[in-house]
Amino acid sequence: TLLGRGWTPPARAPAHAPALPAEPPAHTLAEVLFCQPAMPSLGLALAFDADQLFWFDFPGSRWTPRLPDLPPWPPALEPPAQLLHDATLCQDLRRSLTALATGLLPESKGIPVADVFTVRPPVLGEPNTLVCMVGNIFPPAVEISWQLDGIPVTQEVTHTHYTPTDDLAFVRFSYLPVTPATGDIYTCIVTREGDNASVIAYWVPQNPVTSEVLETALCGAAMALGILLALLGIAMILVSRRSAHGKARTPGSPPVGR
Repeated sequence: TLLGRGWTPPARAPAHAPALPAEPPAHTLAEVLFCQPAMPSLGLALAFDADQLFWFDFPGSRWTPRLPDLPPWPPALEPPAQLLHDATLCQDLRRSLTALATGLLPESKGIPVADVFTVRPPVLGEPNTLVCMVGNIFPPAVEISWQLDGIPVTQEVTHTHYTPTDDLAFVRFSYLPVTPATGDIYTCIVTREGDNASVIAYWVPQNPVTSEVLETALCGAAMALGILLALLGIAMILVSRRSAHGKARTPGSPPVGR
């Protein structure tokens, strides 16, 4: 069950109105509360254009910033008691709707989509961070795990809370500090509760070609191509001269001499 409220700028003027300067793109500030029988049973997030700003810690009854640099959320705007009341209402509504819809309506589920990338351009032997971005999550109940060469990795792994998206789904991120080496195979495994199948995404470090080596290779290829074209041009000139000389002589006539 999703309960949300958001704000977007008012609609623009009709097409027949006088032309106005181009407006900046519209932004959305959304606050989404979800409740479900799976874990986590409750979730509340404040997002700006699908970027999570705060999430509500229900056991601690406080807003927690997504990034440590964000200022604390003013508790007077939404008292924790009011948010807890909304969470109770969400759970009651979910139980009532479940009793009415069970056996009549199919359960809505999304197939998660995973993508693995690095925070910085990868360099072999230098520390970096792998990011597993999992989108199209619904309901928000997935487990994200890591493996290196088929061996589970749990040390220093961190996960974000679920962030709502415009299509009524959720996205979640998982982070793994790594020092990539040749031959490593990293695996991000996404498992949905109650499913026997998992979504898997791989990341294999590549040995990138440095810019100097690439420039040298390109210069060498350009020089080789230039020499080849020059030789081809000389050969075409010689062939054309021989052809012209052969046409100038009449067949069977003796050569002209002094």
